Amino acid sequence: MKTEQEEDAAQEAETQSGPVSDPQHDPVSTYFEQKVPIPEDDVPKLFSFRKLWAFTGPGFLMSIAYLDPGNIESDLQSGAIAGFKLLWVLLGATIIGLLLQRLAARLGVVTGMHLAEVCNRHYPTVPRIILWLMVELAIIGSDMQEVIGCAIAFNLLSVGRIPLWAGVLITIFDTFVFLFLDKYGLRKLEAFFGLLITIMAFSFGYEYVRVAPDQAEVMKGMFVPYCSGCGAAQLEQAVGIVGAVIMPHNIYLHSALVKSRDINRGNKKEVKEANKYYFIESSIALFVSFLINVFVVAVFAEAFYGKTNMEVGQKCNETGSPHSELFPANNQTLEVDIYKGGVVLGCFFGPAALYIWAVGILAAGQSSTMTGTYSGQFVMEGFLNLRWSRFARVLLTRSIAILPTLLVAVFEDVQHLTGMNDFLNVLQSIQLPFALIPILTFTSLTSLMNDFANGLVWKIGGGLLILLVCAINIYFVVVYVTALDSTVIYVCSALLSIIYLSFILYLVWHCLIALGVSCLDFRRSVQYPPAVLVDEEPELDS
Repeated sequence: MKTEQEEDAAQEAETQSGPVSDPQHDPVSTYFEQKVPIPEDDVPKLFSFRKLWAFTGPGFLMSIAYLDPGNIESDLQSGAIAGFKLLWVLLGATIIGLLLQRLAARLGVVTGMHLAEVCNRHYPTVPRIILWLMVELAIIGSDMQEVIGCAIAFNLLSVGRIPLWAGVLITIFDTFVFLFLDKYGLRKLEAFFGLLITIMAFSFGYEYVRVAPDQAEVMKGMFVPYCSGCGAAQLEQAVGIVGAVIMPHNIYLHSALVKSRDINRGNKKEVKEANKYYFIESSIALFVSFLINVFVVAVFAEAFYGKTNMEVGQKCNETGSPHSELFPANNQTLEVDIYKGGVVLGCFFGPAALYIWAVGILAAGQSSTMTGTYSGQFVMEGFLNLRWSRFARVLLTRSIAILPTLLVAVFEDVQHLTGMNDFLNVLQSIQLPFALIPILTFTSLTSLMNDFANGLVWKIGGGLLILLVCAINIYFVVVYVTALDSTVIYVCSALLSIIYLSFILYLVWHCLIALGVSCLDFRRSVQYPPAVLVDEEPELDS
């Protein structure tokens, strides 16, 4: 039974943000036509592999964002530019990512709503629409990288016979086909994503074994947080690693995926157990993704760190590669992307290395473009409260990124996409606060999370982590803009920055109030509806 206070709060929330619905009785939406049951233990156990297996799935789908073509390109550039020296940055970024994903998973588990749904209920109309548009921009940017990555893989596998625009069309079509796998069972869909991750592990693992990096250097680079002899290029690459690993749409995605398990949210013991197993699963998934990223960094650090364009070009000429013209005859340090990366692997280690690399890139691009489409559907459903048919949702969210991606594919040569990739990384970097600030805000609200709200350590530590990540990404944006050397761009950027920072301050204001800085709520205007999670079931009279 609801108390009068809860009913009043719910009515007030309905006036501000539309009806507050119970997610457990809402119409089914993307990915949730079925829910995976959680097995019961005959005897209570501290840990159960059966339960861990039941909860396994969402974390691995989430981890695919750490393995998308943008991340792979950042990895290979890190190895080629800085050798093994930035592996510790990759490790640190992955750990920070795990802590932030933990917040996303807890929100979904405890409330039964994903982040977009919570934003829809708690923010006023105008900020809510702005937030939705910003997240959509991040998804479009990520989607373009993923689709172009697939197109590049098709181009490499076909020895240039499939042009970039044709690869984009193939990727768009097969994504539609694969996305309907969940009609045949949620676990089958998750198994398919697991297969794609396995293909990536074997593909990039083959390159790692073939190149045979110095293991001592790998360990040193991973655990010694120091970069001797590093300059501006290495610093920018370190910042780029953080920006590539932590992606805004992935926070929204993970908070939705955890709703796929059958959890009784009225039982605090079950909710606590779900949080525990989801954290273990996410840790395993991100450990696997970290290893795959290390494979890529180490391969290019061992084989191509310090190499010049002339050295690589001569090697490609000796092996009869048709791509020798990619590398000008100068002594400048080799610059690589996922396309050139496959080419140089083929020149130095044989055609098999090139084709296996392309297979890994295809698996990375295909899996990440599918999860990106899911992110778009969750965000659109949550912010706009859409209840469309599956086909209509997939068609709309898939179509949003088709036009800009096709334009890039038609007007950009496959050999000159690094500049576009940098721009897309910047686009996603500036959207990051629109995921991190809301997730900290809502997981800190006792009225929403009850006993599962962030404690003081998580509030302070989470706030500092988010501040650090956002500052690093803003630095990356500033470096990118200043490198353009255009007065018009500087002026436009300054004007947009004022609007951008004003909205960030608005979100921070809400966040600080949620963290307990009540003196900032001078108008008492920030109202939140009561928690979705109810108290523990009452004990029966004996």
